[in-house]
Amino acid sequence: MTYREVLSQRIVAISTSESPDMATLGLTAGHLRDAMAEIARHLLALGARLAYGGDLRPNGFTELLFELVARHGRDADLGDERTSVVNYLAWPIHIRLPRTELDEYASSLVGSAGLVLLSLDGSRWTTSKGSLAATVEPTQAEWAQGLTAMRRVMRDETWARVVLGGRVEDYDGDMPGIAEESFLSLQIRQPLFIMAGFGGCARDIAETLGLISPWPVSRPRWKGREEFKAFQSTDLSNGLTPEENAILVQTPHVDQAVTLILRGLFRLSGADSAPR
Repeated sequence: MTYREVLSQRIVAISTSESPDMATLGLTAGHLRDAMAEIARHLLALGARLAYGGDLRPNGFTELLFELVARHGRDADLGDERTSVVNYLAWPIHIRLPRTELDEYASSLVGSAGLVLLSLDGSRWTTSKGSLAATVEPTQAEWAQGLTAMRRVMRDETWARVVLGGRVEDYDGDMPGIAEESFLSLQIRQPLFIMAGFGGCARDIAETLGLISPWPVSRPRWKGREEFKAFQSTDLSNGLTPEENAILVQTPHVDQAVTLILRGLFRLSGADSAPR
């Protein structure tokens, strides 16, 4: 019988971006990158594939994921040739880049990671379309439509989602990225793990869901936050008890957070034992 890792055949989405609260919490941007890296590394080691929706900025979170795969790879099943990381690019993001640049970048990732280019409506953007298209500057409405379409596709093609950090200002789309991705997961009860210890949008969501006490100071208002009041902690559907979720949303300790995330995923996957 062929051995199979616990999270084999599972695709887990990771959502993160810069948090405006790091300095207030006595943390740096490096802490957020390290947290994402540790989560990703453990998921890869257990056979999961990772999904991320972002851009291709130098030194960004996308690049970090690709570097992790290059160093550690994924413990895949025998004969499983699928890439370890899938980066979804919304139409407003990739349409602004030269086709030759995208083709060269995709070629450099063959065997470990891959790019999924999406049309404005969320359908796959084929190579033939890409080779003929010229760079375009999207309108504000197209940014919102394209990002929402990408996030819906990601939700439908992944099993669970982990969110941490996240900007709450200067975002494109109908609401902050982490907020919309979390909202879409909650709508269908996709397993959602919220790490609020790094502040940002993830903490605002946890607060609105009643998982954590409100900030003692006023917060920037972002579009769509009120819609989270329609949900409660049980809608996270992440395999954790209320007590465990209360710890996950508050802890700044990455090891503790990773243990809880893996515990929930193990339970959902029907594994014999979960991390303690």
